[in-house]
Amino acid sequence: MENQGEEEEEFYEEEELIEEEMDPNQEYGEEEEYGEEGNSIIQDVPMPMNPEDSNLLEIEKNIMTADLSLVNMKIHEILHILARYHTINPQKSKSEYKTNLARLYCRFFGYNPELMEYLMKLFNPHECHSFLESMDSPRPMTIRLNTLKTRKQELLKSLTSRGVNIEELDESFKVGLKVNASKVPIGATPEYLAGHYMLQSASSWLPVMALAPKPGDYVLDMAAAPGGKTTHIGQILANQGVIVANDLKKERTRALFYNLQRMGITNCIVTNYDGRKMPKSLKNFDRVLLDAPCTGLGVISRDPTIKTNRTMRDIYRAGHLQRELLRAAIDHCKVGGTIVYSTCSIAVEENEAVVDYAVRSRYVRIEDTGINIDSKIYTKFGENRFNDRIKYCLRVFPHMHNLDGFFVCKLKKLKDGPKGKEGEAEQEKINTLKNKNKQESKMQKKQKAKKIKNLKYKQKVKGNNKFFLCMLNYRRIIKRKRERDCR
Repeated sequence: MENQGEEEEEFYEEEELIEEEMDPNQEYGEEEEYGEEGNSIIQDVPMPMNPEDSNLLEIEKNIMTADLSLVNMKIHEILHILARYHTINPQKSKSEYKTNLARLYCRFFGYNPELMEYLMKLFNPHECHSFLESMDSPRPMTIRLNTLKTRKQELLKSLTSRGVNIEELDESFKVGLKVNASKVPIGATPEYLAGHYMLQSASSWLPVMALAPKPGDYVLDMAAAPGGKTTHIGQILANQGVIVANDLKKERTRALFYNLQRMGITNCIVTNYDGRKMPKSLKNFDRVLLDAPCTGLGVISRDPTIKTNRTMRDIYRAGHLQRELLRAAIDHCKVGGTIVYSTCSIAVEENEAVVDYAVRSRYVRIEDTGINIDSKIYTKFGENRFNDRIKYCLRVFPHMHNLDGFFVCKLKKLKDGPKGKEGEAEQEKINTLKNKNKQESKMQKKQKAKKIKNLKYKQKVKGNNKFFLCMLNYRRIIKRKRERDCR
């Protein structure tokens, strides 16, 4: 369990990438041009005139030492061949072309081979190219308006007067503003310090939008630090009801506490527990938000080290931890309550597979998120076939929506306890422990009662002994006095 705790701490650190704080001095240029389906336009890239050019053939043999411009040309050549594979007479099989393309992608974009192999399974070659390109370009800077302290037009006016080029987002993000350019650091303005807005990725608003809390609700945020989603919940509740904001790492709760104070949230309790071992007293929440620690494969543009550091082992470890956390989140919710599960990863093992496990092991149903964004959901992946209602989940991709990669799922709890064979075994184990604890508590009560009885008896005997000694001493004193008088 100690190793699992270390794993959870490691993945909790990934959440800081998109929640808080984006570089306020970041430069913003023109956005990347996207086609009708969201894929970046690559048809205009000039193709080599001769596909059998000796320089390009040499690249396949010496990929690691080849010039990047030539590698890029070779990438587009293979994409061109794969797009027209059935209309031309290629010299190699499709799998060979894809293998070479994966090696070229590793060289050009800087990914490790294991992660690249996974991405090639997740996307087709052209979509994978669009995804990799989007991960090398920054996402737009966005801020979330704090409706507890200001209004949108007031904030627009004040920031514009300070030299900030800012504009409103579409109707899907009513409390959001997009920063195109700024003469001042966005994270150091008087408005920021006064809590008029939170510097936060637009993707991070989606889980709270799906959770849809109402004033007066009892809400649990299981992985709350640094507080972006917690403060969003607080402003929707209008400081009515109660929020329990929990985080595993004590040092991260400082940033959480600071942001709660800055944003004017007064109905929040901050706790420091392992999400899998939260106290039984913290139960029957109306709504539970689990923005689970993950590998961060959707926010590579904010942390390029993920390209080389993440492996399949990390994905499987994260998936195991997420299953345990989601199971605990469901158990802490009341019957009829809402649970929202989200990650900033694009891996199926951390998203659809985790939700499918939750549906199989607990009495929950997948609900529509209520967010009108076109998304691509994996109802099957490899040999895995997921629950039919998995289609109601939401995925956001950087190359489709120009947002950080994100996954959101909304669940409704139908009944307490586990289900299925696994659930029966777990319930039997729980019942055995309960019976054992009852027997132990009965024995402890009997032993305690016996100790109290013995203690009272000893005190009584001791009191009687004191009285007897006092009387004996009194008689001795009287006897000695009479003897003196006789003399």
